[in-house]
Amino acid sequence: MSDTPTLASLVADLDAGRTTARALVDACLAKIADPQGEGMRTFIHVDAEAAIEAAEAMDRLREVRAAPSPFAGIPISIKDLFDIEGQVTRAGSRALEDSAPAVADAPAVARLRRAGFVVIGRTNMTEFAYSGIGINPHYGTPKGAWQRGVGHVPGGSSSGAAVSVVDGMAHGGLGTDTGGSCRIPAAYNGIVGFKPTQRRVPLDGAVPLSSTLDSIGPLARTVNCCAVLDAVLANEPVTPLQPRPIRGMRLAVPNTVALDDLEDAVAKTFERALEKLARGGALIERIAVPEFLDVAPMSVKGGFAAAESYAWHRYLIAAKGDIYDPRVASRIMRGESQSAADYIDLVKARKSLVARATARLAPYDALALPTTANTPPRIADMNDDKTFTTANLLSLRNCTLINMIDGCGISLPVHREGEVPVGLMLAAAGGSDRRIFELAAAMEGFIRV
Repeated sequence: MSDTPTLASLVADLDAGRTTARALVDACLAKIADPQGEGMRTFIHVDAEAAIEAAEAMDRLREVRAAPSPFAGIPISIKDLFDIEGQVTRAGSRALEDSAPAVADAPAVARLRRAGFVVIGRTNMTEFAYSGIGINPHYGTPKGAWQRGVGHVPGGSSSGAAVSVVDGMAHGGLGTDTGGSCRIPAAYNGIVGFKPTQRRVPLDGAVPLSSTLDSIGPLARTVNCCAVLDAVLANEPVTPLQPRPIRGMRLAVPNTVALDDLEDAVAKTFERALEKLARGGALIERIAVPEFLDVAPMSVKGGFAAAESYAWHRYLIAAKGDIYDPRVASRIMRGESQSAADYIDLVKARKSLVARATARLAPYDALALPTTANTPPRIADMNDDKTFTTANLLSLRNCTLINMIDGCGISLPVHREGEVPVGLMLAAAGGSDRRIFELAAAMEGFIRV
């Protein structure tokens, strides 16, 4: 077995009898329990007994050729935002610790289980999913993959999901993405993260941040791994992914907003990837996307996230606001000052934005832009509020552009071994998910050489 297995290699190993679901679960549990690793900060809850029982059940089913899918028995992590039957959903917060256990799995969790994936545990996250950095003062902050001895942020809000995958504590992670929460931690940790078209995966059973912008997606080691998990989450058939030829791809690089204030390492690595694609025959056009100029003004009063999170949190924060992360509470409370008229104007403005952006992007196969404007900042530097705010905005900015236009997007690692992690995002209008996967599959093994 490979040290960094893919879902495809695990399926082959399981089918050939080179491993078992129980062995996979045991290996993941050992990595979680390793006192020298990040398991204690990566997971908020691990139900080892249930995971072992599920793995053994999948092994028995495979022995009699009755496994529910080829992926049966593969361990996967679940962001603490999702309901799992019989468990408390804390959403990375202490404020929900005394909540009643969930009576049913969230549909996303249920679909993964129905395919035979084994839930290995609940992963840590930014409290209530409200940051792109991944700091959690309640349960600790797992160190990202880059220069672990120094300690860099893992990205958020699906911080634990990314670290669980990159450290081999799970072979895929279930995350959410409101303004980049799957793609940012993927970019910061050198893995793949996908934000689907929102309507494709039901949001039920997940603590909301913004019902307008929330989406549910996977983090994994390869494009194909994410495509498999995405199909399961969307209740679609898992079909072979056919990479599109790089020659002839039409890629638009937005000059508006997305390339502003890039760190040098991000700019250089991104441009190197574009040059490689151009040499391979991709048709790259740098274009203005004036619609992106509308996004920041729409968030002046906190935007959808503040308005919609305040509606959900207003009673809980009144009762337990003193135990919230102050940085999270302050962002939620921005929604208190938004009026109904403000919100209606916001809905109207976004509808126009989506229509105009969709029309502008129609001639191209995809947008190509840096996933984040920055590289993973040091955890120690995040103690300063001004430094944190600047880093958070730079992490979220480009991904938020895609959520606001109701698009789909994937983050691919484009740095070389030994370099600071940098992600390239391919994105397109809503409904283009399969095309994005096909483009990304072709680029994946090409742009890092």
